[in-house]
Amino acid sequence: MESASVFERICGLLDARSVAYQVLRHAPVLTSEEAAQVRGTSLASGAKALICKADDNYLMVVMPADLRLASKSLRKLKGWKKLRFASADEVLEMTGLLTGSIPPFGSLFGLTTLCDERLAAQDSINFNAGDRSISIGMAATDYLDTEQPELGPFAEA
Repeated sequence: MESASVFERICGLLDARSVAYQVLRHAPVLTSEEAAQVRGTSLASGAKALICKADDNYLMVVMPADLRLASKSLRKLKGWKKLRFASADEVLEMTGLLTGSIPPFGSLFGLTTLCDERLAAQDSINFNAGDRSISIGMAATDYLDTEQPELGPFAEA
């Protein structure tokens, strides 16, 4: 039997918790800006999920799509010597997904999830759901309740 797609796994997780969400199918998008445009949403509500390697461990950092990873301050905050983005090959190996299609649920891949507090402050969030042509929108509070990420100042302008 074929294993469930990441999209099906996300929907299953949300359905099991009775979380309301919307699915939008659209032309494939490659950037956060394209995604916000095709969704008709603000760039700040886009949940950009980055897989990183901190010292010897992989983790996911989720932030508003209009911000970037605050690498230096995050490294200092966590006491890590090294922090880098996972390569496209590493991301594919860990998730089975292409970069740009990663949903903000590190738990689906056995990864610790860190979430920038500014994304948590949004009313709703939007993200690619394991596919560059499928987006999910949901209340930020429901995302936080479901994923239970560590919140903090992990992004910068």
